[in-house]
Amino acid sequence: MRAHVRLPLHIFLLTVPLSLFAQTDAPPDPVKTLVERLDLERYKATIKGLTQFGDRRQGTDRNRAAVDWIDAQLRSYGCPTERIKYVYDPPPPNPNAGRGRGNTGLAQGGGRPRGIRTPTGVNTDPMKQPDEKLRALNMQPTTPGPREAVYCTKVGAPHPDEMYIVSGHMDGHGWGEAANDDGSGTALVMEVARALSGADVRTERTIRFVLWNNEETGSQAARAYIAQRQALQGKEDPAGSGKYAEPKWLGMIQHDMMLFDHGMPNADGTMRKEQRPEADVNIEFQVNSKMAAESQKLAWIFEAANEKYATDYPASVGSHMTNTDSGPFQDLIPSISLRENERGTQIGSGWDPQWHQPTDVYATYNDKDFRLGLNAAQTTLAAIAGLTVTTIKP
Repeated sequence: MRAHVRLPLHIFLLTVPLSLFAQTDAPPDPVKTLVERLDLERYKATIKGLTQFGDRRQGTDRNRAAVDWIDAQLRSYGCPTERIKYVYDPPPPNPNAGRGRGNTGLAQGGGRPRGIRTPTGVNTDPMKQPDEKLRALNMQPTTPGPREAVYCTKVGAPHPDEMYIVSGHMDGHGWGEAANDDGSGTALVMEVARALSGADVRTERTIRFVLWNNEETGSQAARAYIAQRQALQGKEDPAGSGKYAEPKWLGMIQHDMMLFDHGMPNADGTMRKEQRPEADVNIEFQVNSKMAAESQKLAWIFEAANEKYATDYPASVGSHMTNTDSGPFQDLIPSISLRENERGTQIGSGWDPQWHQPTDVYATYNDKDFRLGLNAAQTTLAAIAGLTVTTIKP
């Protein structure tokens, strides 16, 4: 009889084929892969590209040039573009009118301001812009007349008739470069469009990326879009083709001012130079809208996406959404807005001293500021990829 020999464990393991220990690799997470395609330097470069047109005030040549530039960039990503066309004839100034856009005034839309407050408003004095070149670029005044806004569409399958709207506004004012308000949101939407327009990316539902015009004057482009296209939802064009000029709206996600969360003003009105330790991405819905419950659910989906995929900054959900292009949609479909601060209670209390000011220029912001915007992009890309069941073709 042969003696039984017991090998030491470490010797025994060397005799066992490695294939017995191999674990089946989990399939790669397409959402994670997409989020990793976002890049801080690309995001910064897109904002910088927008600032070449100054404040992009509506009704000016610089605004029209910026619309054309955005259009060309989107097409270069492989996202086919179209235009919203409308006419803007501003009414005579009404000194008693509220400042709201989606809603009117803080009482309806924004909540109650708290803490230290500093004055806010729109700078209309060109001499407050010390950069003579930028002052000259912004000198042409707005004039009434035709306006355009650009959008591009990622068509989904097998549900091309259902669509999420992802948007920001490209116009600004205040005699700066509108780098944060709203170059930061416009660049975010463009970068998400770039990531989702890759040749290897498939979505089951359609996504439309819209860069609104005339937000600063009352969201006229968003209102024109609703007036022109709401009744077209879900109708094949041409009939029986399986193509939809206007798929059914499933939700609207706006991005407006993404970079600056440095906290409330100090007692002397000054601001800290860095992001506050509690800096976050604010996700807002409007609590008194007709779609409040559905909008809140959408907001929590975005918060969960941030928790799983954003690299640096957390998200917080708030119940007040005001003064941006999601307002006209809020009683029609689930609608949310992503921001740097709560619009009514924080921005309205002076938490962002660049708001509509000559200091809203690219050079004002540091990489931690830009990274806050990038984290908002990660949040939106992850959430939208999940909602539209996005896959990446090997």
